[in-house]
Amino acid sequence: MRGRSDVLESAILGLLHDSPMHGYELRKRLNLLLGSFRALSYGSLYPALKSLVARGLIAGSDPQQAPAHGLAGKRARIVYQLTAEGKEQFQHVLASSGPAAWEDENFGFRFAFFAQTDAETRLRILEGRRTRMTERLELIKDSVSRTRVRMDEYTLELQRHGLEQVEREVRWLDDLIDHERSNRGARPRGVGRPADARTNAVEDDSIVAAQPPQKERG
Repeated sequence: MRGRSDVLESAILGLLHDSPMHGYELRKRLNLLLGSFRALSYGSLYPALKSLVARGLIAGSDPQQAPAHGLAGKRARIVYQLTAEGKEQFQHVLASSGPAAWEDENFGFRFAFFAQTDAETRLRILEGRRTRMTERLELIKDSVSRTRVRMDEYTLELQRHGLEQVEREVRWLDDLIDHERSNRGARPRGVGRPADARTNAVEDDSIVAAQPPQKERG
């Protein structure tokens, strides 16, 4: 998947994999599914549907044969469904786990269909995403440390906010990876303990270690 149009087309295939839908219902479901497409318009949706139909990945019902919708005189809605080729293409998308699946544009879409993705692929995508976010975290920290003296308080606060968001996502990914590994029977990191709990445990150990030894009585 190389761009937003590829993500949109793959998301359409994923939704139609569950059940046939008309364009209006597809638009509502896509707006819920894809955070980056909250403002999805019919001007984006229908060219994607037209392209998928032309490539034989989906098929639309003939509006001449479908019953009229609503009031008399209203044109019937076209109902779209996957073809055999469309099902095969969606399975191909679900099986991919390369760097494209880790990026901001694609990760949310792939995560939304994790229930239909095999465990090995889920784990590879999560680990890849964590690698990408860890790299981003280091870049942000380096940028803040180098430019701190030249920033006003609001720009600095914005940088701090971005840093906290990436740190939070890394902790979230750590817990998801733990869960996937636990389900596979591998030895997970910090089984059953959320990231904050693990952090608190480390802090508690540090506090205990820093306390001076007690003198023995007697």
